[in-house]
Amino acid sequence: MTPRDITKRPTMVDVAQLAGVSHQTVARVLNGSIHVDPKTRSLVEDAVLKLRYRKNPTARALATRRTMNIGVVSFGLSLYGPSLSLFGVVEAARQNGYATTLSALENVNKDSMRSALEHLAHSPVDGIICLAPYQGIADMLQEQAPNVPIVAFEPGVVAGTRSVAFDEVLGARLATRHLIGQGHESVWHVSGSPGWLGTDTRIRGWHAELSAAGKVAYPVIEGDWTARSGYEAGKLISTDRRITAVFVANDQMALGVIKALAEEGIRVPENVSVVGYDDVPEAAYYRPSLTTVRLDFNDLGRRCLQQVVGLIEGEPQPMPLLQPDLIVRDSSHAGCLP
Repeated sequence: MTPRDITKRPTMVDVAQLAGVSHQTVARVLNGSIHVDPKTRSLVEDAVLKLRYRKNPTARALATRRTMNIGVVSFGLSLYGPSLSLFGVVEAARQNGYATTLSALENVNKDSMRSALEHLAHSPVDGIICLAPYQGIADMLQEQAPNVPIVAFEPGVVAGTRSVAFDEVLGARLATRHLIGQGHESVWHVSGSPGWLGTDTRIRGWHAELSAAGKVAYPVIEGDWTARSGYEAGKLISTDRRITAVFVANDQMALGVIKALAEEGIRVPENVSVVGYDDVPEAAYYRPSLTTVRLDFNDLGRRCLQQVVGLIEGEPQPMPLLQPDLIVRDSSHAGCLP
């Protein structure tokens, strides 16, 4: 290698030559395509490390006539799921040579969604990722930006090339099934805010599992995702001694439920079992530690970025539903039954 070779910035062609593959294959690996043989991917990644190759966003933008910028619509950044999903998008975008432009929503409703999408659709972006799971979002996306590649996080849909989703119905069923399996006569549900896809899918999963077990589904206790609304729900739950098991639509509300029950002298799990949803980092340190449904929000964000890049580059890739896991801790166990 000559002195000039040492000082010259390595190119994608250099990576391809060292790995023994085409530069198109290198591009697919760097863009996170799943249609690459694992052995080939390893060769490319080794070559990237050896050459210390870094993407040149400016050159890439000139060559492709793209802005190398992805618009992101998000909401509720004080909440665990939205904030971690956004981090996953931004980190994956950076690794793929893209910048991000954020449009953060204070309130998730049709007017704010329409305004944010219209703004980004007329901004210099190559694609848009929508992390605001609101009912009717698919039609709104089509209306506001018909010519811009868009990927949406849509809980409860059949995931495809334009959507990424958790199987939230399954997650709710896992939580409800766990409580039914302990012998509870029924499971009450504290829901999220009305109009949210996540609220609807968790209610559907809860109801479906109760129906499958031949159990009565009592009226939903409505929350708004906050610990305060969970606390208020817990106060209501404490007045009905029939209630021995509660599935709560997120961990923040579950914390509120547990606090309210404790204030009324109702012990968790000895008197009432509580299961949350999300598995926030603090869930293991609640008192008692919280049984909950784990969702990998960071992975969700990364997959959204992978999907939109695939659309931009003409390689759309159907994405399977992301699977939840039930994490059993101390807030639920069979010993709470009389």
